[in-house]
Amino acid sequence: MISPYVRRRRLAAELVQLREEHGYSAERLSRDVGVARQKVSRLENAKVRPDQDEIMRILDHFQVDEQRWDQIMTIARDAQEYGWWEKYDDEMGPRQALYADLEAGATHIAEYQMTLLPGLLQIPAFTEARAHADRHAYPKRFSIERALDARAARQRILDRPGGPTYEVVIDELALRRYAAPPEVIRAQLDHLIDLGHHRPKISIRVLRLAARIEGNALPRSAFYTYRYPDPDDPIVVAVDTITSDLVLTQPAEVDQYLSLYTRLQTAALDPFDSLDFLANLAEELPDYSRR
Repeated sequence: MISPYVRRRRLAAELVQLREEHGYSAERLSRDVGVARQKVSRLENAKVRPDQDEIMRILDHFQVDEQRWDQIMTIARDAQEYGWWEKYDDEMGPRQALYADLEAGATHIAEYQMTLLPGLLQIPAFTEARAHADRHAYPKRFSIERALDARAARQRILDRPGGPTYEVVIDELALRRYAAPPEVIRAQLDHLIDLGHHRPKISIRVLRLAARIEGNALPRSAFYTYRYPDPDDPIVVAVDTITSDLVLTQPAEVDQYLSLYTRLQTAALDPFDSLDFLANLAEELPDYSRR
């Protein structure tokens, strides 16, 4: 499945380009095609699922050739799809639903984590601990059980045939500051070490606090990058904020984060040294199961 969100963004770009090629304003397009002005605006801002009939009317009006017609209608059909996450977004939280959507169909995912351990690599006990700690940030219908199920469903994307390559740079701050009880942190670190050693499509790097980053760049938040198989689909960046997530697709904005990620990756320990660091850190933590 291709991310419906990403395909809506792609469809929006295609429709804007088509309209501008013919020198049309949105108002004129609305009037000539018989699609409400508000609907045209929402389509061009990727705020609504497309109606295939309306898209065909626009393509007919501009006398689009067969190849371009097929391409845009394929994108429109993808943009209409509903993912498994949408049925449960009130219970598992809209942020998980957004990330599940962006992960769908991705060929490569990279992220930088500043204060938490990466969701796609979390063990259930860590996810549960964070769900309790952040309970106030979730909707009223939020269910911890559903959140755990959703996290597990998201993580299966890394196991599917043809699934994405995945890499993460974890700031040492996220490892030193306890986001869960020590015994949970230890189990989580052991899990990361196991993944790093045995899953060749997963790469884990640790950014030490004292690392020198090119240009003295300072990351200000966690962020994620997603690439998709269609080269004309946008590279997507999601920026983690306290209350919501900012999703970027404009090349000028995306390129800033891609450049920053490259600097962070270069400044971080290599994967082998990172796993050694995680192992040493795990040994420093109390292991209550041995008592």
